[in-house]
Amino acid sequence: MKRKGFCKEPLKFLMVVTILSVGLSTGGCGDRKQSPPPSPVPEVAVLTVRPEEVVLTTELPGRTSAYRVAEIRPQVNGIVLKRTFREGADVTSGEVLYQIDPAPYQSALANARAALSRAEANLPAARSRAERYKDLIADKAVSQQDYDDASAVLKQAEADVESWKAAVETARINLAYTRITAPISGRIGRSAVTEGALVTAHQPLALATIQQLDPIYMDVPQSTAELLRLKSRLKAGHLDRSGANQKKVQLLLEDGTTYPEEGTLEFQDVTVDPTTGSVILRVVFPNPQGVLLPGMFERAVVKEGVNRRAILIPQQAVSRDSKGNPSVLIVDEGGKVQPRLLGIDRAIGDKWFVTSGLVSGDRVIVEGLQKVRPGASVKVVPSEAAKPK
Repeated sequence: MKRKGFCKEPLKFLMVVTILSVGLSTGGCGDRKQSPPPSPVPEVAVLTVRPEEVVLTTELPGRTSAYRVAEIRPQVNGIVLKRTFREGADVTSGEVLYQIDPAPYQSALANARAALSRAEANLPAARSRAERYKDLIADKAVSQQDYDDASAVLKQAEADVESWKAAVETARINLAYTRITAPISGRIGRSAVTEGALVTAHQPLALATIQQLDPIYMDVPQSTAELLRLKSRLKAGHLDRSGANQKKVQLLLEDGTTYPEEGTLEFQDVTVDPTTGSVILRVVFPNPQGVLLPGMFERAVVKEGVNRRAILIPQQAVSRDSKGNPSVLIVDEGGKVQPRLLGIDRAIGDKWFVTSGLVSGDRVIVEGLQKVRPGASVKVVPSEAAKPK
């Protein structure tokens, strides 16, 4: 019994070793036959460059100013009896603002009218005497000296009448000036005087100021360098300013919102400010709601012109080297990745306006840039930006 058990143990050991050997041999053969799968061709999304029509604009800061300003000053001396307006209110042209004591000027007018009546009363007698002497001198009934004296008296009487007529008119004008009226329509500010104040004609201190706020001006400085660049583009034909809406200007308020009314570019100043090296563009904006006030700092979006063959590419497609030079990767006709250096003018929305480096038909990689290198073969799919919306 002991002999039989001893023989079975080596047999089992031999079978286990055989099985392990077969397994190792099989595994080794499999490793030699298996090879790594080929690397897949990277897939990139491209945008085919197509020229398009773009309105180029420039955002410039500026300040608003009143369309018209009138400083109210008295034209006669006197005591202010009444102020008839409410500070900060809108007034209309011809509306009475202040009343100066009219009594002295009423008296002066009455005196001038009385003197005129006296002069007019003396005129008929002097005229009759001169006419009679004219007839008598022909018959030698009066001397030439008497006729000359009568003629001189007549002319003096006529001159007195004209003089007192002018005095009456002056007195009437001065009396009218005691009612200080608004020369323009607009919004009036605070009053510098109250009832009982003594004012003098043409005094340096204005009684109040009226500003017309609808419409309202915005003065925008533009650098001469920008002006020369714009003129060169127009001369080269890269921009077109012949459209009817090229003088329309948008306004961005201080809180970032867009002003609902469009303005109109009125003129460009011809004098350069030596301290800033800029010229002033004057824009007129409608202001029916009084949102814009003089002195506000806003930003105007001025139209430079229309570029009818502009090339725009998404900003995500552009990368920059260590020196800041912009470039893109394109896919050539052979499906290879090629780099292109760009000339960029400005950002328009979420795109770059490209001036050099790309032509119509170039396929710019906009997605999958991190998976490719120049010279690599790629599989091209359309970009989401190229799909019609």
